[in-house]
Amino acid sequence: MSIDVLGRVIEVITGQTLDEFLRTRLFTPLGMTDTGFSVPAHDADRLAALYGAHPGTRKAMLLAEAGKAALKVPSAFLGGGGLVSTMADYLRFTDMLRRKGELNGVRILSPRTVQYMTKNHLPGGVDLTSFGRPLFSETPYDGVGFGLLGSVTIDPVAAKLANSLGSYGWGGAASTTFWIDPVEDITCVLMTQLLPSDTHPLRSQLSQLVQQALVD
Repeated sequence: MSIDVLGRVIEVITGQTLDEFLRTRLFTPLGMTDTGFSVPAHDADRLAALYGAHPGTRKAMLLAEAGKAALKVPSAFLGGGGLVSTMADYLRFTDMLRRKGELNGVRILSPRTVQYMTKNHLPGGVDLTSFGRPLFSETPYDGVGFGLLGSVTIDPVAAKLANSLGSYGWGGAASTTFWIDPVEDITCVLMTQLLPSDTHPLRSQLSQLVQQALVD
């Protein structure tokens, strides 16, 4: 809810709607031409189908009506969710973060800002287990802190992750995820459309596969 309120604060300060602000300050400079709060009618056939896990069998079933929500312009633009994007666009965004705020000569954030945003901001440097257990997540909270861009690995051993100390990222409800490993200098994006996100351990398995493929 706080991020949704922050979206409204941006609108009040800038005099722009949140979608206009993001388009002019982030999406257009980064060349993210397929990202917004709704999918235009002429691109409707490009919208990926949304699936849900059957409660009994866990097999995927099509959620046709829920998936169509992205075709409508929302009545309000929320800072905490609602954007629709593509793999190519989102990779541009994460690559900007990997490059400490810059992509193709366009600077969005200063290196110090990215560094600050990707630190653990939880009081006392604790991990997320101090605030509860995972909800609809196949990965534990042990060894994972929280920054301004999502989760931050503060203890890879406790987190049972192969990624480096200081890696950060976040996942979506439909099993999507991204993470950036600043030590290995890599970014990874996974785009799926399956609710809920703990149906299969896709995100943790992908992380393991990527890290195991790295050689010095």
